[in-house]
Amino acid sequence: MPTKNHERMAQDMKRELIAIIGEMKDPRVNGGLLTVTRLDVTPDLDQAKVYISVMGREGGPAPVVKALNKASGHVRTEVSRRMHIRKAPRFVFVTDEGAAYAAHINELLEKLDVSGQDSDDAE
Repeated sequence: MPTKNHERMAQDMKRELIAIIGEMKDPRVNGGLLTVTRLDVTPDLDQAKVYISVMGREGGPAPVVKALNKASGHVRTEVSRRMHIRKAPRFVFVTDEGAAYAAHINELLEKLDVSGQDSDDAE
């Protein structure tokens, strides 16, 4: 069970990750809306799974995830330096399908006629 200290460190790490990714010059990462939705860090700080959502980008999230995983060593070094910790976890970036799924559901709901009128009232 994660402790408060562990949760706080994960939140601080997430904040630093967002800043580091925002500063990256890689064209595969820039463009569209990239969001770090969740960060799961193992209790021993050995590995961190970073869930990202990419919206409005041609080619979808796959090239972004690939680029971030390729740059994970740089990200690890930066997190360690900025947070003043000796050993930062190995970062594994994965796609969070939740935001895309929610957008799809919203699209479907908009297509439905939800005027709120009962069909008997129309007569």
